[in-house]
Amino acid sequence: MSTCSGTANYTSSPFSFSKSTTTTTTCSSLLHELQEIWEEIGESDNERDEMLLQLEHECLDIYCRKVETSKRYKADLHHSLAEANVKIAELASALGERISLPQNEKMGGNIKEQISVINPTLENLKMLKHGRVKEFSELQLQIAQICAEIAGNGQTLNPDDIQVDELDLTTKKLGELNSQLLELQSERNFRLQKVNSHISAIHKLSVVMSLDFKRIMAEIHPSLIDSPTGQSKSISNETLARLTSEVNSLMQNKRWRLEKVQDLGSTLIELWNLMETPIEEQKRFNLVTRLITSTVDEVVSQECLSNHVIEQTEAEVTRLNTLKASKMKELIFKRQNELEEIYSGVHMDVDIEKAREILISLMESGSVNLSDLLSSMEEQIAKAREQSQSRKDILDKTEKWKHASEEESWLDEYERDDNRYNAGRGAHKNLKRAEKARTLVSKIPSLVENLTAKVTAWELDKGMPFLYNKAPLLRTLEEFTNLRQEKEEEKRRYREQKKLQDQLAAEQEALFGSKPSIKKPLGVSTNGNTMVATPNSRRVESARHGISGGRERRDSVKAIPINYVALPKDDRGV
Repeated sequence: MSTCSGTANYTSSPFSFSKSTTTTTTCSSLLHELQEIWEEIGESDNERDEMLLQLEHECLDIYCRKVETSKRYKADLHHSLAEANVKIAELASALGERISLPQNEKMGGNIKEQISVINPTLENLKMLKHGRVKEFSELQLQIAQICAEIAGNGQTLNPDDIQVDELDLTTKKLGELNSQLLELQSERNFRLQKVNSHISAIHKLSVVMSLDFKRIMAEIHPSLIDSPTGQSKSISNETLARLTSEVNSLMQNKRWRLEKVQDLGSTLIELWNLMETPIEEQKRFNLVTRLITSTVDEVVSQECLSNHVIEQTEAEVTRLNTLKASKMKELIFKRQNELEEIYSGVHMDVDIEKAREILISLMESGSVNLSDLLSSMEEQIAKAREQSQSRKDILDKTEKWKHASEEESWLDEYERDDNRYNAGRGAHKNLKRAEKARTLVSKIPSLVENLTAKVTAWELDKGMPFLYNKAPLLRTLEEFTNLRQEKEEEKRRYREQKKLQDQLAAEQEALFGSKPSIKKPLGVSTNGNTMVATPNSRRVESARHGISGGRERRDSVKAIPINYVALPKDDRGV
């Protein structure tokens, strides 16, 4: 408007500055037509000048408005060009792209041409940005979903809720998101493997212990049960922790159940052995007895550690314990008989009657556990067997010594029999036995010496005396040795006495002549008493019996008169 107000000459034609010939011709024609109208009307010159001036002002206003409009349009175009340049710079910066555009003054052409040059670049950048934003949104959505799964957030994410930072859409940032997504996917796969591993372990444990697998899984997390909805399994920290805790709990339960079954199985075997249970009855619990030596990891059979198996085994143990209580006394007496047989077999110094009375008193009083009592007797039997084994060699030598002593006694009686050579029933057998007895008797000193050495070594090793029939065997051997020496002395005196008797008989025969002798049957002694021809039934129970016999023979020797004259005689066969 200010430009228009600077016009001074309003009388000049308003169309004089126009460069368009057509417009100028039209204006001149219109002005000529207006002059004619005014002529016809009769307008004065002043009125005509005012109208022309008014018309000129109106034209000028129209030009001014058009100029202002054009200026604003030009400014808008400059602003759009500047905004396009700024937008291109922002997009290039956000996308990390390097865009080189010529400056406006170097670009050439008018403003619209400049805009038409940079608009394709701007559109391309906008399309690239849109693609990047979509790509970022998808990556961030996947990352958010995996993070939600790990965090245990079961809510479904809405893609519209994902906020993408449009100021950083570079490929570097995109690569970082891809790396983060790969790490999270790896983490998810690892967690899923752990979840599946725990589920598999729980399933195996549930099969072994006959537990409700689906109920256990549902209590941990509903997604762990196969469902038609296709819901992914929970991999959250809470789920993993609960799965781990459940596996540990089930393993502990399995270990406890195995120990219980093993204890029950061992108890069953003990009860079966005690009561001699038939094999057919034992087969019902083969599954239990096979687990006695198994480790926790080796037990995988279905329902082998179920409550039903444990309860069934406990019921059997209870039944057998009840049965055992009724048969325990019988078993205890059986063990007592076995113990007595061991004691009697090795001549151990044990008061069997008193031990049996104590045993009966303990059982009737109820103050002792019968199982403990039976176990104690088993220990006694084991000790008795051990002791009998250590006494066996000595006892064997003792039996040989006793047999030799008995044969010596028999030989003594046999040699005192004056009719031993008379023909009769069994005489030849006695002669053979006498020969063997003499050989055996000759070994008695060495037998006694060896036996004494054995007993002495045993007593030094055990620190206790070796008892035989409630008497120390060494003392018995010593008494036997002393008695044997006395018997040898008695034999010597008997031989001397015999010589005296024979000498006296010879003197009487020389003085009074021979007298008919009365023939005595074999087996009859000179004193009129019947003499046993085969004294095999007579046995010397101890050396003391020999001592008493020796004393009787000494008394008989003392009865011979002091002034009796002995005649020499052959002592063959003594």
